[in-house]
Amino acid sequence: MKVTLLKTLTKEKYSFNCGRWLDINEDDNEIVRELPAEGSLVTEVMPVIKYRVTVCTGTVSGSGTDANVFVCLIGDQGDTGDRVLYNCINTVNKFEKGNADEFFVEAVTLKQVRRVRIGHDGKGGSSGWYLAKVIVREEGQPESEAVEFPCYRWLDKNEDDGRIVRELVPAGESPMLKNVSYHISVKTGDVPGASSDSKVFIKLYGEKADSSKETLLVSDNDLGNYFERGRVDEFTIDTMDIGKINRILIGHDNVGLRCGWFLASVQITVPVQGRQYMFPCNRWLDKDEADGRVEVEVYPSEILPIEKLINYEVSVVTGDVRAAGTNAKVFMQIYGETGKTELIILENRSNNFERGATDIFKREAADVGKIYKIRIGHDGKGIGDGWFLESVTLKRLAKRTKDSDKKKKKKKKSEDEEEEETKDEEVMDVYTFVAHRWLAKDEGDKELVVELVPDGESALEENTYEVHVLTGSVLGAGTDANVFLSIYGIGRGDTGERQLKRSNNLNKFEKGQVDVFTIKAIDLGELKKLRIRHDNSGTSPSWFLERVEIVDLKDSTTYYFPCQRWLAVEEDDGQIVRELVPVDEAFVKKDSENESQSLATLGLEQKAKSTTYTVKVKTGDKKNAGTDANVFITLYGSKDDTGIVSLKASKTNKNKFERGKVDEFTVESVDIGDLKKIKIGHDNKGNSTGWFLEWVELDAPSLGQCLKFPCGRWLDKSEDDGAVERIIFPAELQTTEYIPFVPYEITVYTSDIFGAGTDADVFIVLYGSDGICTQQKSLCLNKREQRMYFERNSVNQFIVELEDVGDIIEKIRIGHKGGGLNSGWHLDRVAIRRLLPNGKGSETVTFPCERWLAKSEDDGEIVRELVPSEIFTEKLMKDGTLKQIEEEVEDPLEVHTYKISVFTGDIYGAGTDANVFLNIYGDLGDTGERKLSKSETNFNKFERGQEDTFTVQAVDLGILYKIKIRHDNSMFSPDWFLDKVEILDETTEESFIFLCERWLSKKKEDKKIERTLYEQGYDGERNSLDGLSLSLSSQDSSGNLKETKKSSLVKAAEEGSLIPYHITVTTGTVYDSSTDSRVYIIIMGPQKVRTERLWLDLPEGKDEFADGSVEKFSVWGLDVGEIKKVEVGHDGATPESCWLVEELNIVVPTKGIMYNFVCKCWLARDKGDGLTSRILNILDADCINIGVKVLYEVTVVTGDIEGGGTDASIFMTVFGSNGNTEEMPLEKNGDRFERGQEDSFIMEIADIAPLRKMRIRTDGKGTRPHWYLERIILKNLTNQEVATFTYGEWLSKLKNAKGNLVCEMPAVVNDEQMMEDTTYTLQVKTSDIGGAGTDANVSLILFGENGDSGTLPLKESNKSNKFERNQMDEFSFSDMLSLGDLCKVRIWHDNKGIAPGWHLEYVDVMDSATDKTFRFQCDRWLAKGEDDGQLIRELACANNDILELKERTAYEIVTVTSDREDAETKENIWIILEGKLGRSKEFLMENSSKKRRFERGATDTFQFSSKNVGDIAAICVGHCPKDGKKSSAKADVFWHVQEIIITEMELCNKYFFRCNVKIPLCYKRRDYKVFECAKVTESFASKARSLVPVKYETIIVTGFEKGAGTNANVFITIFGLNGDSGKRALKHKFRNLFERGKTNRFYLETLDMGELKKVRIEHDNSGLAPGWLVERVEITNSATGVTTIFPCGKWLDENRGDGLIWRELFPRY
Repeated sequence: MKVTLLKTLTKEKYSFNCGRWLDINEDDNEIVRELPAEGSLVTEVMPVIKYRVTVCTGTVSGSGTDANVFVCLIGDQGDTGDRVLYNCINTVNKFEKGNADEFFVEAVTLKQVRRVRIGHDGKGGSSGWYLAKVIVREEGQPESEAVEFPCYRWLDKNEDDGRIVRELVPAGESPMLKNVSYHISVKTGDVPGASSDSKVFIKLYGEKADSSKETLLVSDNDLGNYFERGRVDEFTIDTMDIGKINRILIGHDNVGLRCGWFLASVQITVPVQGRQYMFPCNRWLDKDEADGRVEVEVYPSEILPIEKLINYEVSVVTGDVRAAGTNAKVFMQIYGETGKTELIILENRSNNFERGATDIFKREAADVGKIYKIRIGHDGKGIGDGWFLESVTLKRLAKRTKDSDKKKKKKKKSEDEEEEETKDEEVMDVYTFVAHRWLAKDEGDKELVVELVPDGESALEENTYEVHVLTGSVLGAGTDANVFLSIYGIGRGDTGERQLKRSNNLNKFEKGQVDVFTIKAIDLGELKKLRIRHDNSGTSPSWFLERVEIVDLKDSTTYYFPCQRWLAVEEDDGQIVRELVPVDEAFVKKDSENESQSLATLGLEQKAKSTTYTVKVKTGDKKNAGTDANVFITLYGSKDDTGIVSLKASKTNKNKFERGKVDEFTVESVDIGDLKKIKIGHDNKGNSTGWFLEWVELDAPSLGQCLKFPCGRWLDKSEDDGAVERIIFPAELQTTEYIPFVPYEITVYTSDIFGAGTDADVFIVLYGSDGICTQQKSLCLNKREQRMYFERNSVNQFIVELEDVGDIIEKIRIGHKGGGLNSGWHLDRVAIRRLLPNGKGSETVTFPCERWLAKSEDDGEIVRELVPSEIFTEKLMKDGTLKQIEEEVEDPLEVHTYKISVFTGDIYGAGTDANVFLNIYGDLGDTGERKLSKSETNFNKFERGQEDTFTVQAVDLGILYKIKIRHDNSMFSPDWFLDKVEILDETTEESFIFLCERWLSKKKEDKKIERTLYEQGYDGERNSLDGLSLSLSSQDSSGNLKETKKSSLVKAAEEGSLIPYHITVTTGTVYDSSTDSRVYIIIMGPQKVRTERLWLDLPEGKDEFADGSVEKFSVWGLDVGEIKKVEVGHDGATPESCWLVEELNIVVPTKGIMYNFVCKCWLARDKGDGLTSRILNILDADCINIGVKVLYEVTVVTGDIEGGGTDASIFMTVFGSNGNTEEMPLEKNGDRFERGQEDSFIMEIADIAPLRKMRIRTDGKGTRPHWYLERIILKNLTNQEVATFTYGEWLSKLKNAKGNLVCEMPAVVNDEQMMEDTTYTLQVKTSDIGGAGTDANVSLILFGENGDSGTLPLKESNKSNKFERNQMDEFSFSDMLSLGDLCKVRIWHDNKGIAPGWHLEYVDVMDSATDKTFRFQCDRWLAKGEDDGQLIRELACANNDILELKERTAYEIVTVTSDREDAETKENIWIILEGKLGRSKEFLMENSSKKRRFERGATDTFQFSSKNVGDIAAICVGHCPKDGKKSSAKADVFWHVQEIIITEMELCNKYFFRCNVKIPLCYKRRDYKVFECAKVTESFASKARSLVPVKYETIIVTGFEKGAGTNANVFITIFGLNGDSGKRALKHKFRNLFERGKTNRFYLETLDMGELKKVRIEHDNSGLAPGWLVERVEITNSATGVTTIFPCGKWLDENRGDGLIWRELFPRY
């Protein structure tokens, strides 16, 4: 009857009246009805209209169908939905050939019908259908109102493009051009049972419109069976432009046996929009899996911009002559004023190009602007390949701006109406190209390719080019392969690739022969380059091409393209394609005159104009990843592409493209612009053709950039989407840039004497001024070239790309690696040619040698350094002639002789038999690595305690500053203890000393066999940077860590712009969690402040973030203020590179905060939501306060005394008046703490200034345990305060008189020592109780206002038998630093001996410096079996209690007015203190004319007496007029206050309030500002008062995982505001502690530590399976009842995670 719709929120009601049948056998037999809305809310009810739809079937043979046809009319007001057409008005047998079938579609009015969507379901025997057109009109309207929708295409899976649904647009518009193609790739997951046999549908939701639900029936890549596990199916939907896609709906109909489906992802590429959308899904669509849904909405994870294309409609008419048709592959290319399209292949599922037929194709290609020519041809394959082409028509839509009148354009577009006039209108551009000719081998001009210009408008005409190909006269120069040529003009396109077939010689391309060919093409204008290649076919394909000459027959000019190189897989660089550029005739003629010296001299010019790419191809490490097919690559640049380049000659592997291997190739091209993408593929020939390509890397030294193209997919017919070629784009994050290289032409002249030639590997290094040098470059690419070159009296030329060393080449180093038979070589000279900066000519520098490089001749050296003798310059003058200049080099560097003395240490096993190598560095360059082979003093080199002398000749190095020395670890006992190296420059008589005093050994010390030693007096920067700054290479990509690096770090730290961030990354443990991509992090602050991308590069030896691993990094980045967000990501771009981040921890020491993110999320293309980076919000992190650290520059000076350096572990503790640091390790970092060195690095030290003293401890281990410490300097980088700590003594058990491994040094600030020296006398009284005495060893630590004394063992007493009942023992400690007032003593014994229990009465401590005595009362047992069983007691000082707190006190208030304009005030300020014990009265700080207060930048002090309000939590501050009158409260008077500091005078506690605000003047007292206390410095007296004994109940909860328990010994240290507990063992007698899932309780008694800050829990790794999972620690102060919880949840296990067996835990509030 009717339907009613009620909107429940607003109670709006609509009704839809029907009152008709929905039945096949009743009424009009329809089962779908559309009802218009009625009711009070509807102003007018929309009419229901009958549309008469006429469907005309074509007259092509087989055009009828028996399938079910449906239609959907789309208009201005929605659509009719899909209506199945089965009630035909006029025919019984529907949709037969030539029929016009009429149907009624009844629907609510659509207003104007704009589109018709028509299709069928593909059922029935011959479902293919050729639809001519559809005519739609409203019933009752005249015929003239009917709208015609032409189609004239197949709806057939096997014809045309295979679509069985089409959208039609009205006649006169082209559906091909109007519709947008959406290319959809559907990836099925690679999990068991992922495949589905159901029908899959998809719906796209766009900004402008939504597409209809499309069933994906016909795929473009035809994999046979769709939606199979691990495969990718590709579909295209042609529909109207729906705008940017917001989301998609995808699902299936759940029909079939295996209907469940695991959908991995959907990728939609829309070239017409220039966008590519990624929709990650990674879920089941299955009734029986997960949530049981079979359809899902997915939102895009990323939208990438891609190259924008436009639609072209191509109509090709084949002539109506006999045998006109072809079955060959037809291709076409379009040239326009802004460029050219890529090669377009014209083929589809139908049989095209039959006699008299017109074939229409839709193709997406680049918009090339106005079209001036096309090239069309075929490949001549198949039977009857000859083709008679009549014409080609191109259509495309172009945006034209309608202009009502042209003059208006000149005016500025200001008025609105003008804006409207320049509306874009889509116009169809139509170009017709008439060919009317054969493309056949045996007809007409026998060409298979023709270039056509558009009809009627083009001024271009065809030109003929005569091509002369000169093959060289080298042995084996000719080729039998097929040769192809492309010619390029400047701005006028190119000829495309043409095969050179018909020559004037029968046998083409023979040695020394000239072959002439003609090429017809549309005029190219001036020629710019040509590309020539062969296909490597035939028996001897290698070809030596001399040059190509091209005669332009129209204006009869000749172009010369010199090549003089091989096109051969096994010659030269292995390329079989060359790009050549034209050169001036003068250069070519010059060449041919002096034939005697047959060397090419134009290679350099060619190289300079071309770009050489080193192509590295990585085959994946998977089963069957390798391929034997022929691989090819095309590079696409912004201007052009390289054409197809076969990758034949791998430089690295004989068998190319094998599993897990990297192959390297060379590709040269001329001027293709910036690389945009590459296409790589294979021809699928051979046995195992499937190939898994991991990535391609392109390095172009002449451009200074290296691009990485990640792929990570199969190129295999039976994997993935079945494609065997792919287009891949560069990954932005993996691009590296460096300073571009320049080409050098190096000519080597071998002498004409007996035995002068060599087969060894010859290398060269070039040096510019100031020691700039290139890398060491081998001149030969392979062994075969080594055998060919460097023969007696030969001249060999090499063109190499190397770093630019500047204008002058100061010297070169040339040598060979020896090896092989007769490797001795007599070198006559070397000439190096470089182009002049403007490219008009060149300069050649000659380096004479005329000496042997042979082990058996001359001085036995096989490396020589040469200096230049003359420079020869050639310039091309304006008149086309060459001008030549020769000049001598003025004062070249001299060759110096260096005497090198190597001293081996005089200790056991110091000598070595290994080969030793040395490189010497001066400020003018280095010597390169030389082997120290012939000792002049000893036959047996490098023996214990001996000096060996060597002589090295090298070009003047200037001042020597460092050497690198190493050995190769060969022979029986290679370990070597090197004492020092002395080098004497015999020419200048200067001597340089390099101290080492270290092992070079794989077994001893730091296990290194290479050392860098600096000259003794050298004070420049060293490479011994702290571990932090090594990660700085992220900021300085040139990676030159040498000069000024550290100082820049210190500068940045001083300015406070850069701060350290400590980052810990935990990787998940699920399968495939690990990644070998580079990981980065970006830290973001408020607004747009952010650090740059901070790369977290793994240390050497690690190549991946492994499953379950914990990696720690320290990076320096911008100080962003308050952190708001953190981005974490990686540069992996392939589907394979997945990474599961378990958690991320960031410590910001300078802010004292640790952020912990529990992420548990995938960063992967193929997992989760498909993102490889995420932004984490700081609100999702646990923020933990860990105490602010200050950056200090620490400089450690080691004494210049023999054996002064050490490799022992060194620890530092710093004491200040505000507490002390923990013991911190000083990292050795390779070469710190060596004799005579000053090592500077940055450390983070707690904010405890002013500094008082430092304690240094070494562990006395290592191969060189003794250390002579001179002094340590600490410089606070925020306020530049410097404190010096001087020791000047050994830390060693042997060399120190007392055997000390620990030293204490007072701080010296501004020449003032901060602590006094003193002697402490201790009197220890044992109680008068039975059994009170002990024989155990007793130790104690004193604590005072200047820190602690360190552990003092009570050994030397005045009594022979210590600690007897009722006895007083006296101990004296001299040379101590006075701790000032003492507050507590920690005393304990080791429970050794018989009856170790001890009852202590008290301890008295006398300080001789201050002449004070401190009493520490105990009166308790230190015994296992008495009292609470503790062997350790903390005793408070009895003097502490003297300070009685009074009711009243005084407060000192200090205000700091800001140093900025308008900060000051002339009025008064009032203040109220809010304390824990109450609120103070109002204090008025008055301003008088006599004594001005609150002036700009001033600090003012006031004092008030008051009741004691306790700890001050906040203050209220107001600003009031002086005279207290209302009227004088001016509106805009402010006081800008920087900071207020309040000191309570009784205990001297200081409270700091950071204000930094304006306070407005106000008469009323209720307008004030409140500031909370930012920092408290508690005075010593105040701290000492609170020291009362407290029992702490400590609960340890062990985790519940397998193996969580431990049998190791566990220790805990608790840290509070007032000190720490010391390291306490957690033990119970006869109890098995710390078992899985159990809770253990312990009681520790110490003096009150105040608020607990952190806990350190550790174990000693003893016992079986000592790994331990700590869930949490809870500590309750039994006096106050406050419990602090320290969560942990981490393993303490050497074999898990980060491998630590200690953890620092922070409280969770």
